[in-house]
Amino acid sequence: MAKQPMLKFVKIERDMPEKRTADARKADFREIYAEYADAKAKEQASRCSQCGVPYCQSHCPLHNNIPDWLRLTAEGRLQEAYGISQATNTFPEICGRICPQDRLCEGNCVIEQSGHGTVTIGSVEKYITDTAWEEGWVEEIVPVTSREERVAVIGAGPGGLAAADVLLRAGCKVTVYDRYDRSGGLLTYGIPGFKLEKDIVLRRVEQLARAGVEFVNNCDVDADIFATIRAENDAVIIATGVYKSRDLDLQGSEAGGIVKAIDYLTCSNRVGFGDTVPEYDSGELNAAGKKVVVIGGGDTAMDCVRTAIRQGAESVKCLYRRDRANMPGSQRETQNAEEEGVVFEWLSAPKGFVSAPGEGGARVTGVQVQKMRLGAPDATGRQSPEVIEGADYVEEADLVVKALGFEPEDLPTLWDQPELAVTRWGTIKAAFTSGETELPGVYAVGDIVRGASLVVWAIRDGRDCAAAVLEGFDSRAAVAAQ
Repeated sequence: MAKQPMLKFVKIERDMPEKRTADARKADFREIYAEYADAKAKEQASRCSQCGVPYCQSHCPLHNNIPDWLRLTAEGRLQEAYGISQATNTFPEICGRICPQDRLCEGNCVIEQSGHGTVTIGSVEKYITDTAWEEGWVEEIVPVTSREERVAVIGAGPGGLAAADVLLRAGCKVTVYDRYDRSGGLLTYGIPGFKLEKDIVLRRVEQLARAGVEFVNNCDVDADIFATIRAENDAVIIATGVYKSRDLDLQGSEAGGIVKAIDYLTCSNRVGFGDTVPEYDSGELNAAGKKVVVIGGGDTAMDCVRTAIRQGAESVKCLYRRDRANMPGSQRETQNAEEEGVVFEWLSAPKGFVSAPGEGGARVTGVQVQKMRLGAPDATGRQSPEVIEGADYVEEADLVVKALGFEPEDLPTLWDQPELAVTRWGTIKAAFTSGETELPGVYAVGDIVRGASLVVWAIRDGRDCAAAVLEGFDSRAAVAAQ
C-alpha cells in the first residue's frame, strides 16, 4: 500500500519560515521571512487534510486549487504544483507574500478550526513560484493567436496587469497607461520592500513587456488623453485604483510635518530604487531621528510605522480609535510592528495638532489625543467609539503620518465623462464580474469599483473583466459574420 503523503497535521506542527530577528530587519528594507527549504515545504504541505469541502479554496477570491498544489508539493512534484497555482493566479508569488492569509485561506483552514494550526498556505505558495522562476519553469508568454482588437488599460496596478496578461495571451494588442514612471501601482510604490521586494514586481512587468504589452508611463490621463484612448481602442479598462487620501479637518492640520501616507510610502520606495527625492533629503518625508505618530489602524498604517522604524525614527507610535480586536489591519503585521518597537495607543483618536514656529512656517510638535471607549453594539454588532471626557493629552510628534484610507478620484469630472456613472461613494458603477460600465466599450476593475480592497481581489477582477472583454469581441465578430 502506498505511503500516505498527506494528513500529517496530527504529528507535524505548523512551522512558518524563519523570521529574521527584529534588530536585523530594522536595519534594512528586505523581506523579513526566509524561504522554505525544499524538505520543509514538503513537510508543511503534507499537513493538509485534503478535506472534501476545501474552505481554503472557497474563501480565496481567486478560488485557487490549494489542496491540489499542496499535495503535489508534498509529493515533490513542484513543477506540476506551479502549473496548478499559475492556472488561476496571475501573480502567485505576490499573493503568497502580501495576501492576508489569516483572514482568507489560512483563516478558514479546516485543521485550524480543529485546533491543530492552519497549513502555511501563503508560504508554500511563495516557495512554489519562487522555485519556478529559479528553475526556469515560468515560460515566456506566447499569445495563442493574433487578433486585431486593441485594448487600453488605464492603471498598471495588480488589476490592470492581470487584465493585460489575459488579453495578451488571447492575442489582443494591449497598451497600459500609468501615471508613475514605473509600472506596478501600489505593488511598486505603495507597499514597502520588507513585505514585497520590488524585483518580484518588476520581473512580472518585464515578462509582459517582452511578450508585447506596450507600457506608457508618466502618463497622467486627462480628458483629452482619455478621449484619444477611447478612439484608438476597441475596449478600455479603467484600473486606476483609489489614490485620494482621506483627510482630517482638525485644528492645526496646516502645520508642516503632517503628511499623507501615500506620499510618505511612495517617497520611501523611490529612495529604495535609488532615486533622488528632495522631500526625503530635506527631511519632510524622512523619519530619521524624529518622534513619529501614525494615525490609522489599517495595513497602510502598519506599512508606515514599520517604514519609520527602518528610517531611524527616535520613536514610533500608532493611534487607533478602536481596540486591537477591532483593528482592520493584519494581526500578523501588528505583531511584526510591535516586535520592531512600535507602540500602539489603542482607543485613541486625534483631536487637533500642536505646532510651533519653525523654518518655513509652523511645524507640528504634537497631536492632541482624546481617549475613547467602545459603546453599545449597533445592529451589526459593531461598537462605536465614544469620547472619554477629560482624558485628553498631547502626544509629542515631529512627524505625523495620516493613514486614514483612500477614496476614488472624481474621474467623470477629470475625464469630462459625465456619463460615467459612479456610486454614492464615488466608485465607478460596473457590472458584477464583467466590469462593464455605462460607457460603451469601457470597463472598470479593482479598487476604483470596490473601494480600497485587497490585491487578490484586484487580480480576480482583472482576470474576470478580460474574459468578458474577449467574450464581447467574439460575440460581435459572430454577429458580423452572419
